[in-house]
Amino acid sequence: MSDTSARLRDIQDAAGNYLQEASTLRGVVIIVATFGVAYLLIKVISKFTVGVAQVIAERADKSANEDRFVQWRQTETYLSVAMALVRAVVVALAGYFALQMLFPGQKLLPATIGISTFFIIIAGATIGPLLRDLTNGATMILGHWFSVGDFIKVEPFGEVAGVVERVTLRSTRLRNIKGDVIFLHNQHIQGIHVTPRGARTMRMEVFVRNQEKGVERIEEILKTVPQGPTMVVSPLLITEKEEMSKDLWRISVTGQTAPGREWLVEDYMREALQSGDKDKKDPLIVYGPLVHYADATAEKRFGRAVRMGSKSAN
Repeated sequence: MSDTSARLRDIQDAAGNYLQEASTLRGVVIIVATFGVAYLLIKVISKFTVGVAQVIAERADKSANEDRFVQWRQTETYLSVAMALVRAVVVALAGYFALQMLFPGQKLLPATIGISTFFIIIAGATIGPLLRDLTNGATMILGHWFSVGDFIKVEPFGEVAGVVERVTLRSTRLRNIKGDVIFLHNQHIQGIHVTPRGARTMRMEVFVRNQEKGVERIEEILKTVPQGPTMVVSPLLITEKEEMSKDLWRISVTGQTAPGREWLVEDYMREALQSGDKDKKDPLIVYGPLVHYADATAEKRFGRAVRMGSKSAN
């Protein structure tokens, strides 16, 4: 009799263990299947979004109208943010449906509140930084601080600069001129410098004794300056020639360089021009070369400020 009771207990224990294992296996299958479907859905949405973003980027790059260009860039930015929100919603829905299948017929609100409270207590150290990221990200996006495709320099990190590749409410991704990818939490972005059109407009003033020889030397050196999206963006050209006095001419060279490549004009061209006068008793270059920035919009704004300052002084 005792043997029969022992066998029954063994069978009961084995059945209980089997049911427990089956329940555990069922839960694992539900979780894996639910989040697997969510992952595939996110991949499909991402692929579609990337295609749309490429079309928007191409239209922005081909747009000749500056206002239209900015609108396309802002649309690309909003698309990036929307994609991040969609991913968060899909993951949240996957968690909700997993709970529904794990606990069928039960009220999930108390359980959800309990789980949420647990996670808030455990993850209290991360909630504050997350909220700061979201708040700062929303402020930058709604304030149109920058858009995808803009070249920005981030404060207080003076060395952090690059083209904006992606913006979300949580973070910003940049690619610098070296090709490095930089990720930033939005809460750490205290200020930014936006380079209009992603290029620096540079101007060089060269003062020479002979106009023809001066132009000839400048054009010879201009042929050696590398061009491209990360070098000289638009060709350096002689834009102005003015006779200052007898045997003194001013020749202006203007062009655009990628941010960080200003040395092509400030150093390389200056040294190349001056090297032609080494060991000469009668040098061709009298003064300079003088290099400065020549952004048309900045000149207008500063011109207005100077006029306003002159009126105030009077």
